[in-house]
Amino acid sequence: MSIPLAEQLRPKNLDEYVGQEALTGPQGVIRKLMQTGNIPSMILWGPPGVGKTTLANIIAESVNFSFFTLSAVSSGVKDVRQVIESARQYGGQSVLFIDEIHRFSKSQQDSLLHAVEKGIVTLIGATTENPSFEVISPLLSRCQVYILEPLSNDDLTRLLERGVKLLTEKMKVTIEVKETGALFRLSGGDARKLYNALELFVQQEKNRKKKIVITDKTVTESIKNNLLMYDKGGEMHYDIISAFIKSIRGSDPNAAVYWLARMVEAGEDPKFIARRMLILASEDIGNANPNALLLANTCFDAVSKIGWPESRIILSQTAVYLANSPKSNASYMAIKKAQAKAKETGDLPVPLHLRNAPTGLMKSLDYGKGYKYAHDFPGNFNEQEYLPEALKGTVFYVPGKNPREEEMRARLRKLWKDKYGY
Repeated sequence: MSIPLAEQLRPKNLDEYVGQEALTGPQGVIRKLMQTGNIPSMILWGPPGVGKTTLANIIAESVNFSFFTLSAVSSGVKDVRQVIESARQYGGQSVLFIDEIHRFSKSQQDSLLHAVEKGIVTLIGATTENPSFEVISPLLSRCQVYILEPLSNDDLTRLLERGVKLLTEKMKVTIEVKETGALFRLSGGDARKLYNALELFVQQEKNRKKKIVITDKTVTESIKNNLLMYDKGGEMHYDIISAFIKSIRGSDPNAAVYWLARMVEAGEDPKFIARRMLILASEDIGNANPNALLLANTCFDAVSKIGWPESRIILSQTAVYLANSPKSNASYMAIKKAQAKAKETGDLPVPLHLRNAPTGLMKSLDYGKGYKYAHDFPGNFNEQEYLPEALKGTVFYVPGKNPREEEMRARLRKLWKDKYGY
């Protein structure tokens, strides 16, 4: 079959649509909007393969609007303007669907504002990223945001039944489903991946067997060798980014750049890569080189403004810098220890001398009494207790073994003497 199974089974209306009951069920907000024919511009936010594109198509079809589609990966401002010009002739009865709208730059999103505000097009944007961070505020304020949830096992079971039925008819084979665990794990809650895995399995098995039996073992053995391709929404996606981060943490710029190249070639979202490096700069480098966090943050800002292919250069520069930086996870470990202690000890009271005293009553209760303002003392320091009494002397931050944090250790030892054992 030349047409993929997922495309053959794409729902044509809400009655065929699986999942998102809160939005598309009998009392669902989107179903009610479709019934009134009053469709607002909207952002559909959810993981891959849960029906964002399909839902946009169904909405447009239900109100008999012209349907335009753009991919943020391959479209620019010029493409947006061309679509808007084409939509004008339909007198406000056009839907513009933009897949991966989070990958549109600020200028590209700005180019949509007038058309959306004036009702020239009804915008439906799809994103796997939090629109609060990835969609500019003026555009977001003109759109409703609807959250699509991952497909449940019940949803996947219904989809699987449809796929098995169609393949049985088209391929003239007998298919028995005994176990679904492996197929569901491979799909990761993504309907498209579920259909692709099912179709691949059946195609491989039909030439060898008259009856195809789907079990966890047969599925795993049959298609495991086909999972070695990079899939931005799948397991390999996370394996590659894991290798990339571990290479930087391990101070190997060569390996870091190799795994970066793998992601670049696969068309990975540059902001996803930059975001992970921003986390690493604090988690794995921290105060061993505070400039790492500054550069990583600048990298994130830069790739948010610049698309492929130039972003790869900025990402490469940052990856190499981070890989070559001295490493420390001291700040990361400090917050982990502090969180664990907070959970263990509960809501310990704040010492009176550290409490704020904005009212007379609070002052009469000795709030703030005895607090020593650090700037009133030589060196802007005066020893006093800042932890609850039950945690007195507890150490959370242990400076790393690197030149910068050894300086911090020496200063802390000078200030606190033997209190914290620095």
